[in-house]
Amino acid sequence: MKYLIPALPLIIGFILDAIFGDPYSMPHPIRLIGNLIAFLEKQIRKRFQNLRFGGVVLAMIVILCSAGISAILLMICYHINLILGVLVESILCYYMLAARCLRDESMKVYRAFQNHDTESARKAVSMIVGRDTDILDDAGIIRATVETIAENTSDGVTAPLFYMTLGGAVGGCFYKAVNTMDSMLGYRNEKYINIGRFPAKFDDVLNLIPSRFTALLMILVCPVLKLDIKNAYRIWKRDRRKHASPNSAQTESACAGALHVRLAGDAYYFGELHKKDYIGDDDRPVENEDIRRTNRLMYLTSILMLLIAVIVRILIFGRLL
Repeated sequence: MKYLIPALPLIIGFILDAIFGDPYSMPHPIRLIGNLIAFLEKQIRKRFQNLRFGGVVLAMIVILCSAGISAILLMICYHINLILGVLVESILCYYMLAARCLRDESMKVYRAFQNHDTESARKAVSMIVGRDTDILDDAGIIRATVETIAENTSDGVTAPLFYMTLGGAVGGCFYKAVNTMDSMLGYRNEKYINIGRFPAKFDDVLNLIPSRFTALLMILVCPVLKLDIKNAYRIWKRDRRKHASPNSAQTESACAGALHVRLAGDAYYFGELHKKDYIGDDDRPVENEDIRRTNRLMYLTSILMLLIAVIVRILIFGRLL
């Protein structure tokens, strides 16, 4: 039983996320990290003429605070009592995962279309994507939803699990600090191109392995969901680099191939057109049911990643107990 202890926080955290999702009424570490980033951004803009260097300073402060505070908290808890340490680390792991939130928010789009309410679907998708949504038609809204589920399977679930496998909840906090900075500052427009450059590049580096590993897991689980594993692999091999980010198209291409749909293409951000390659083949039109299919793909991929994480934690860290 003692060999299972290093893996327990990941298991409990995953189960808590599956049951409860984001606790909106409670203080959330990611929201606290977001508040810290917003505060530091204002200070950096006031005090630094070189915003690229200021972005590096901002990133180091956020990372040290996020990983450092969580490390100190866990050291104190584990010193007091092993059970207390496991419970607190489990809660931190729970906070780092977003599978239930991703499903719940995307299913708001699905239910709106079930009710033939395009405007509610548009409003729901605007809460989970960064692009301008006011000009999207029904197919565009569905594509945007499928894309964000596919991309965030890595960013919101499997990548945090990857870093929690290596460093427990502290590894998860470290990753989410960088990922949150990228989501807030990593835009390629005039306002953020300098201050957000380092956080965006660092996020790219951290996701190089998890995004590719997640795409492979996504392909592997296709037969269980009666999706096309051969086409998922074919489109992933062909289209995995068709994105400005080195990572985003990894899971999007695997998902597009599994579903036999075409994703991506041109999109507007803050009123500015961004030219993008298509991902996948236009074998059939996207449909509302693709949102549910992608959510099932996300969850099964995440469960497989959890199983791998548990085995690795037991084999590596269980021996140290």
